[in-house]
Amino acid sequence: MRSLRRNGISTVADLAAEVGASRRTVLRDIGALRDEGFVIHSEPGRGGGLQLDPQSVQATARLSVPEVFALLISVVSVRASGGLPFSDLADAALARIERALPADKLRDLRRLLDCLYVGHLSPLVNISDMGTMAPALLPAFETAFLQRLRLRFRYRDSKGAVTDRNVEPQAMLILPPLWYLVAWDPARGAFRHFRMDRITRPEIEDGAVFQRRHVPFEDHVRPVRDLSR
Repeated sequence: MRSLRRNGISTVADLAAEVGASRRTVLRDIGALRDEGFVIHSEPGRGGGLQLDPQSVQATARLSVPEVFALLISVVSVRASGGLPFSDLADAALARIERALPADKLRDLRRLLDCLYVGHLSPLVNISDMGTMAPALLPAFETAFLQRLRLRFRYRDSKGAVTDRNVEPQAMLILPPLWYLVAWDPARGAFRHFRMDRITRPEIEDGAVFQRRHVPFEDHVRPVRDLSR
């Protein structure tokens, strides 16, 4: 799409060379873009090629559930930290995206939001060693939460000790700037909070289905759905 907007008219061969794909792949992608509502003209002959109609817009939202969820939780986390300007515009934009989702994706999004909580981090918590979260976490969480499957991962605690964990994900907790996975640990028979920036190598354990449990949060922690009412 960026190439078509930037170049005006492009041949299939030019696009294939620019994006590093085969002609067949480019043709398939052009077909997929047309299916999504983009108007792409095809001019045959010398000097012709593919051209995106400048007035063309995507007819339907094609964002995945994890992509929309990532947008939502990003807005929620910034709002919780007190640093979200133009929050009304952000809420309105997200509402439009939600309305454009197919019914099955909207159902999955709402189920994920039911697992999301936000609160305030104690000033006594040390965040000097805060790292980045692994990109593989959100797709793994989507599968684990929606299908109620156990999650395996490697965890590094505050003392640097590394262990392999196998847990039942129950909630995601945002205490800006830290994010936690709240899970039931069958090996210990208790709930555990895992800082997401300390989780690596997340893997779904196929077939290990579990039931959702009531998580006993502290008073200052609230469901994200309550914040949007």
